Amino acid sequence: MSRDSTADDEYLAYVNGRLPALRRLAYLLSGDRDQADDLVQETITKLYARWSKISRADNVDAYVHTMIVRAFLDEKRRGWWRVGLFGSIPEERAEKAAGLEDRTMLRAALKQVPPKQQAVLVLRFLYDRPVAEVAQILGCSEGTVKSQTSHGLNALRRIIGDPVPANPNGEGGPR
Repeated sequence: MSRDSTADDEYLAYVNGRLPALRRLAYLLSGDRDQADDLVQETITKLYARWSKISRADNVDAYVHTMIVRAFLDEKRRGWWRVGLFGSIPEERAEKAAGLEDRTMLRAALKQVPPKQQAVLVLRFLYDRPVAEVAQILGCSEGTVKSQTSHGLNALRRIIGDPVPANPNGEGGPR
């Protein structure tokens, strides 16, 4: 069976145009460049096989983001992310970016949050997706997204050591 070259061209144009954003999403979820590349590779391979169907979706980006999040969550469930090939992590080249220490601390804290909460936080706050879209991507209700957001933010605050802010009614702290 031969593929339509027009479909292949559309697929390549889509992937080439979105690859940096897909890698960023995968990296924000995994916190590891190599795992992020693996997640993106797995996703774009599945995307290629299903491109004729997926390209007709109302929101292709949301569909592909769903694929990456699910690949990440599946990987976490499988447990391969715990297998260490090195005694220690090889040193990466020094980055000269402002706020590197804060980003490093946030990444380390985010890795300690449960995977589904991590996915919700990345999509909501780093990708600025609305609750409804996050619910669609994760295949859950909006209430679940809000709950996971609250629990995830509280977990990050505990990990980082920031106090939980009081709500507008003057009541503070976790329940």
